[in-house]
Amino acid sequence: MLPLYAVTLGLGALLLFWVQPMFSKMVLPLLGGSPAVWNIAMVFFQATLLAGYLYAHLGQRYLRPKRQAVVHLILLALAFSALPIAVAADLHPPNDGQPAVWLLVLLTLSVGLPFFALAATAPMLQSWFAYTGHRDAANPYILYAVSNFGSILALLAYPVLLEPVLTLGQQSLTWAVGFTLLALLIGACAWLLLRRYQSGGADQRALDEIGLSAQVDWPRRLHWLALAFVPSALLLGVTQHISTDIASAPLLWVIPLILYLGTYVIVFARRPVISRRVAAFIQVPMVIILALLFFWQIRYLRLVLPLHLTVFFFIALVCHGELAKRRPVPSRLTEFYLWMSLGGVLGGAFTALLAPNIFDTVMEYPLALVAACLLRPRLDQAPMTALKALPLAILVALLVLPRVAGYDPDDFDLPWLLLHLLPMALLAYGCRRRPLLFGLAIAAILSSGAYDDRSDEIAISRGFFGVNRVVARGSGDSSVLVFKHGTTKHGVQYTDPARQRIPLAYYHAKGPMGQVLLALDNRFDQVAVVGLGVGTAACYERPGRQWTFYEIDPLVVTLARDQGHFHYLTDCAPQARIVIGDGRLSLAREAAVGNNAPSFDLLILDAFSSDAIPLHLVTREALAVYLSRLAPGGLIMFHISNRHINLRPVLADLAADAGIVAYVQRNHPKGRDKYHYGSSWVAMARTARDLAPVLASAPAASPWKMLKAKPGRRVWTDDYGNLITITRTWSRWQGDQSVD
Repeated sequence: MLPLYAVTLGLGALLLFWVQPMFSKMVLPLLGGSPAVWNIAMVFFQATLLAGYLYAHLGQRYLRPKRQAVVHLILLALAFSALPIAVAADLHPPNDGQPAVWLLVLLTLSVGLPFFALAATAPMLQSWFAYTGHRDAANPYILYAVSNFGSILALLAYPVLLEPVLTLGQQSLTWAVGFTLLALLIGACAWLLLRRYQSGGADQRALDEIGLSAQVDWPRRLHWLALAFVPSALLLGVTQHISTDIASAPLLWVIPLILYLGTYVIVFARRPVISRRVAAFIQVPMVIILALLFFWQIRYLRLVLPLHLTVFFFIALVCHGELAKRRPVPSRLTEFYLWMSLGGVLGGAFTALLAPNIFDTVMEYPLALVAACLLRPRLDQAPMTALKALPLAILVALLVLPRVAGYDPDDFDLPWLLLHLLPMALLAYGCRRRPLLFGLAIAAILSSGAYDDRSDEIAISRGFFGVNRVVARGSGDSSVLVFKHGTTKHGVQYTDPARQRIPLAYYHAKGPMGQVLLALDNRFDQVAVVGLGVGTAACYERPGRQWTFYEIDPLVVTLARDQGHFHYLTDCAPQARIVIGDGRLSLAREAAVGNNAPSFDLLILDAFSSDAIPLHLVTREALAVYLSRLAPGGLIMFHISNRHINLRPVLADLAADAGIVAYVQRNHPKGRDKYHYGSSWVAMARTARDLAPVLASAPAASPWKMLKAKPGRRVWTDDYGNLITITRTWSRWQGDQSVD
């Protein structure tokens, strides 16, 4: 019986975590790559999950097991009406740029009922198991560990197995088959429940009596809420921090989520591999070290990333361990999960929706760290004598790790460390058994900001797309302002007014894009750029040229044009047209409306150098949109410089599929101009003759090379894409010579 319930819950969790990325990917070509789309989808899924838990709780509270089973089987039958999952054909996105309500309606109609049924399955089946009379029925929470293991399996399987092999249509059909199998398994669980419940007697009546007499007061409920809130907030906070301030990479968000779910697997297991006491004591030195190093600009990612992830893991393990310790009797199980779910939803909403509107940096992360310290259990003595050496270990870590991790020795303030921060660290360690004092000590260390040197920061803004910074670099004639989004530089300009019209960075005159604009200067009357940056391209202006910039982030437009920091747009092309919105959708929408949409002689796509790649811009359907807006003899330029993604194979396949030509140039500047950034560009045109002047303009050291498609490799479409195989790590492992 236990294996049946375990397999059913594992499959349900796998389907639950599979449908979220699958359907979000279906919607992407309709609404573009706005983070608002992802946030709205996440809010919907979390709210529906909470609704499913509420339904399960009300069912357990007001219905006997037989009626619970009948009602849930009817719900599963109704959910089949929405299968296979697809975007409703008769729903079209609005043209007012406010798709929130439309997306919520689409999600509800397309996936709402199946997702709701899946969400309710986990708590309901665990409550059913408590009535079966099985020897483990008194502890149905072990099934929660199995459920979270299924979630982890889905997270690993989707990018590695499902996405590379199946199109979205095939995924939807396979998912429907899995849902059908799940319904059959739930039916089997219901049959066993009814058979055992009707023939059981004492055990079941005793369980019901415990449920009626076991009271759960409000302090206990609020404690459940807080213990679920903090790890959920910290999950998104640490993900945002490591992707914004350390190193963003594709699928990096999966690692914290797997660790988060893994802590549930550990604490609700029959025999946890890490005890509460061990987790609580390991948490102390890890949090102290992280707090002391939090604002150091350490470059050694192999140290910094594991440190953040390890601290997050032990914080989540401690909080979830306290949840497991405080779980109620089985007949209160669904209420327990309801409060856990509510805490998770509120924690996610705080980090994803509230924090970006009240903090200009990722402040929610250190706040969640402090809150986690306040929720520590009060433990009287350490589980092992070795922990008495932790103060010395902390000192050694503070003296050694920054140097090993690449921190600039000239900026290593040892006196400040020894006289100020080290005493605070020892004080925090001394307060480890008192959560309130320990939390306040960690807050004091974090708030000191001893290593947060923001003296060169000119401006900062934060929105749906992350944190934008303008920082000053250099001195004298070489002083510049740099626009950074997270860890990626998106534009540079001299501060000297006499040099402010000189294009720098990726648009340097000696770079690939500069070569094209200078070689074909008289051919480009209509130029479009997808991805504004700071508007550097505008300083290749000449009389009669019309510029159109497409930018998805309104804050970038404000920064590039309206705040007085950068002057490329205002000095070189003040009449440039700026369209706010997703580039692909805006180009298609203008053509569909037919309001004299111009054909472009040059279309520049500069939206790929960030670490969050808008993959819907490099599909067969996307290229068809670009070609429909391209004038005869026109060129399409893709800026593909990226630390983690190799887009050459994708673009080679797209060009071959469309019957056009494509060339790539990787520019390696060897001069002393430190503001001439190396970059990779792909040039596409309908015929090789259209590209002839461009090919001839390249220096001998950096020639343009033809991109050739690999026979048998699948072309990316809106229905198919494979992120794993275009990561540079994968490409090098496969021996792909196209990797820089």
